Amino acid sequence: MATLAKPQFPENSEAAFDHWSQGVPTLAEIAHIPGDGSWPIIGDTFNQLADPHGFTRARIEKYGKVYKTHAFGGWNVALIGADANELVLFNKDKIFSSEQGWGPVLDQLFPRGLMLMDFDHHRIDRRALSIAFKPGPMRHYSGALNSGIAREVAEWEGPMQFYPAIKKLTLDLAADSFLGIPWGPEADRINTAFVDMVQASVAPIRKPLPFTKMKKGVDGRAYMVEYLTRETERRRAEGGGQDMFSQFATATREDGSLLPVDQVVDHMSFLMMAAHDTITSSATSLIYYLAANPEWQEKVRAEITAVTGGPDANGNPRALDYDDLAKLELTEMAFKEALRMMPPVPSMPRRALKEFEYGGYRIPAGQLVGINIYWTHHSEEYWDNPYTFDPMRFTPDKVKARHKYAWVPFGGGAHMCLGLHFAYMQVKVLLAQVLQRYRIEVAQGYAPDWQAWPIPQPKDGLKVAFVKV
Repeated sequence: MATLAKPQFPENSEAAFDHWSQGVPTLAEIAHIPGDGSWPIIGDTFNQLADPHGFTRARIEKYGKVYKTHAFGGWNVALIGADANELVLFNKDKIFSSEQGWGPVLDQLFPRGLMLMDFDHHRIDRRALSIAFKPGPMRHYSGALNSGIAREVAEWEGPMQFYPAIKKLTLDLAADSFLGIPWGPEADRINTAFVDMVQASVAPIRKPLPFTKMKKGVDGRAYMVEYLTRETERRRAEGGGQDMFSQFATATREDGSLLPVDQVVDHMSFLMMAAHDTITSSATSLIYYLAANPEWQEKVRAEITAVTGGPDANGNPRALDYDDLAKLELTEMAFKEALRMMPPVPSMPRRALKEFEYGGYRIPAGQLVGINIYWTHHSEEYWDNPYTFDPMRFTPDKVKARHKYAWVPFGGGAHMCLGLHFAYMQVKVLLAQVLQRYRIEVAQGYAPDWQAWPIPQPKDGLKVAFVKV
């Protein structure tokens, strides 16, 4: 069996990506796994970027649920289906490294974020950071979300492109709830940095050469490191606050020690990226599916009205109380179905730390592997009429009867998304403000074309109309 050394990576170095080639099996060692690389050198990189879901379907039809592809500078073995999701995400035997799976994609942009940690290191930091998602801080975020969303949504009447509007709102909310800074130019600069960093994560050119997406992403990270370092030190000196960043800055490990400043910076940078872009994507898909399925929009509106009491005497929507979040059961089911239809993270990479067998194939230590969440969410093996929007799939009895890993938009196992309850809260507050004010409409037959990677978004910005109810 091959042994796998765990390399150390120089931050933001052009050599960082090259380190991930250490210990990777040769093509001869994975020759028994079906698949090909299509083109010399670049392999399937551009094919995957152009149509990742079509590419996956074609590969499964040709090779089955275990196959190899050559893209982004190396060979990857795809493990497809709910059983594969469970094997990789639950990771019972500690076969898979999340750090070394995401590393080739994120190490120059979001190194040492919680998702790029494994085992004890991940557990210790996750426990320290979880303080930011306890009921006290969550109540504070709830208030900030209600006031911030109400202020912005009040201006949404009429036709609009929803995606850029919700992206701006989500960043402003993150600046308020996460960083505790006022809306304005500083928040706009942070937004630009994060956009550049996320786009660079799947750039075909993996070195920060002049005028490339990777260079813009690395520059964006440099700005965020400088800003977050300065702010961490200030908040520690001033005793912190109720915003998420202050909670992180003053979080302690099991032995009572503060997290090192550079680790606070990396965790916060990663969390901002994950929350900002994934919530933007998932809120956009939910708004589209509610607009395209008006009967479900009405069901969700009726539930929200029953819980909040509806608009006040002046026609202004009532805020959604933190204690009422769990009462929005149909709303949560609709959100879960939107996450099934358009998962914000369509696939997840890992790296095998030791040899294992799956689907009748021996996969060597050091091999990059990946699961495909989008495919599983649309497979007839687990879902009837999988391309139809139907929130009733998430009634308790149907959830219980289904494979536990057939629906994994937030991942699973030890790396289950730490902020998933924040995501549910933000989307519920958003719908409470929107649906008490407006009916969401799209043109008949309208179906936006979605950019699938790195995080799904409608190419036309999602053309909707908000009509006063």
